This record gives sequence, structure tokens and C-alpha cells, in this order.
Amino acid sequence: MRSLILMLALFTSAARAEDAKPFNPADYPSGVQKALRYANEECTSQDGGEVTFAPDTVRRIDLTGDGREDYIIDFQDTKCGDRESTYCGTGGCVMKIVVTLPDGSVREVFDGNVRRYKIIARPTKRGAARSIRFDLHGSFCGGFGPQTCIKQKAITATPFTFKQP
Repeated sequence: MRSLILMLALFTSAARAEDAKPFNPADYPSGVQKALRYANEECTSQDGGEVTFAPDTVRRIDLTGDGREDYIIDFQDTKCGDRESTYCGTGGCVMKIVVTLPDGSVREVFDGNVRRYKIIARPTKRGAARSIRFDLHGSFCGGFGPQTCIKQKAITATPFTFKQP
């Protein structure tokens, strides 16, 4: 019986893997494609070879509260040839946030290294922006390397950056 259950689980996993659509930058608006080109440019500058994006590199989510899709581009699992650390370091991994404007165009509002992030629960007020909790390198809070620095930011169409003191 155990063997049968194990075989069924393996078969189901294999079937899902075959159905999974490979990552395709062309599935996203031009502003998101531009953010993704960063990975190719960085890899080329390091003579790294071909870029491989993880299936979850781009996350579609309404961050600004306007009902339009916005995008979080997280390069944590992106590979440059055989290299796994091209887009990550002690400060975290490259992350970009791109929001959709009322006219349908997109704007990059954040580009930085982030160790982890968490989208805070949807605001109770309709149309309000979501906040993201960013875990950053300790230097952004006056510390150093391994110390975690937590910053929180409501995402709007206004570009922002975190500055070291």
C-alpha cells in the first residue's frame, strides 16, 4: 500500500512539473521586461553565460490598492550560468518593484538588495496601498552585516530607496 501511495505521489508531482509553464519574460509588460533585462546585463558583464529565471521570479499583486497588477521582481533564485550568487550577497538579493500607473504604463519604484520581504495583510481601507516589510543589511539601521534591519514601506507610485545612515 505504501508503495502505491508513493508511486501516485511521484506521478502527480511529475505531471505537475510537465504542466508547469517555463518562465517567459515576454509574458510581462515592457517595464517589467526592462527590469528583467538587468539580469542579462549583469550576467554578461561577469562573463557568466545564460540567465535562468525561477518560475516565481515575478510576482503579480496589487500593491498600490488601485485594482491594477503591480510586480515584485525577486532575483533570489535567478542563476547566471553555473553561478548562483550573481544577484545575491551579504546584503540580500536584488529586488525590484514595478507599479502600474493609471494610463497602463509601468514605473519602477524600488531597486535594491533585500534579505527577505513580507507583504503585510491587505489594509482594511478600500483602495489603500499595501505595505511591505523589508529585512535589509544591518548597515541600513546603523549596524553592520549580519544584524537585521527592518523597514516597512507602503507601496505607491512614488519611487523610494533605503539609505544608510
